[in-house]
Amino acid sequence: MIKKDIDWLAVGALVTAMIVWASSFIALKSAIGPIGPMSVIFGRMLFASLCFVYFIKQFSKLKFTKEDIKYIAIMTLFEPSMYFIFEAKALQNTSAAQAGMITSMMPLITAIGAGIVLKEVITKKVILGAILAVIGAIWLSISATSASNATNPLLGNTLEFFAMICGAGYAISSRHLSAKFSPLFLTAIQAFVGAFFFLPLAIWEYNTIGMNITIDSVLWTAYLGVVVTLGGYGMFNFALSRMEVAKASVYINLIPVFTVILAFLILGEKLKFVQIVASGIILSGVFISQIPTVKLRRRAKKFKV
Repeated sequence: MIKKDIDWLAVGALVTAMIVWASSFIALKSAIGPIGPMSVIFGRMLFASLCFVYFIKQFSKLKFTKEDIKYIAIMTLFEPSMYFIFEAKALQNTSAAQAGMITSMMPLITAIGAGIVLKEVITKKVILGAILAVIGAIWLSISATSASNATNPLLGNTLEFFAMICGAGYAISSRHLSAKFSPLFLTAIQAFVGAFFFLPLAIWEYNTIGMNITIDSVLWTAYLGVVVTLGGYGMFNFALSRMEVAKASVYINLIPVFTVILAFLILGEKLKFVQIVASGIILSGVFISQIPTVKLRRRAKKFKV
């Protein structure tokens, strides 16, 4: 009997999850138009929380130490709290396509953060990849021009970069918690904390700025809470049950590609040629950082005279 090298069911789940996560930029960009950014995030967290109400009884049986509470507080402060503040503000200033490209730097930032905090080894190829990705991100931002869907791309892309730093902090702290708690609980606690965190911000926003709540904006917000949060994470966790984390994480690099495609099809956004080149540099840096060292050596030998 021949052993399969590729688990196509897991691959299908991962690709679908990446498409769903990429669509979150489109949904957030669309919902933020008529509704304030903090109100959209609160709505997203509220819809997601309602989906986890059924599991509260199960979660109440869990036991927590002071260290657990500390890491849960750190994790939820990074994401969803600070992460979504930066991302919501970013999408008010830049396009969904450019924001999606900046997300490709997430694995690199996480690797560097893990090296600093968890004392994991940072290889030369990770450093090289990080430098290339940063150069590409800076070029992408500088080459962008203001438009109706990107009023200040330099500011927006910078804020999205800060969101990625928060995402890396979340990944590092959740890695510690995952040894004791299930992905279902960790996702649920993010939703519950996020709803409480963004509630006062949404109330303040509602009383200070004019909002035009439409059916479309509510549907986009519900999509973010139910499909993106539950569907995306659910499929990703399913894939992790059948595939190593290292292999699964590589698929995160598909998010910017799908974001550009969806932004073009749904929002009519376009990237100039120079921005496509800059995006290619970002992706090249990310891929270099994730190619196994043995493969890099083999490829290097092929070019030796």
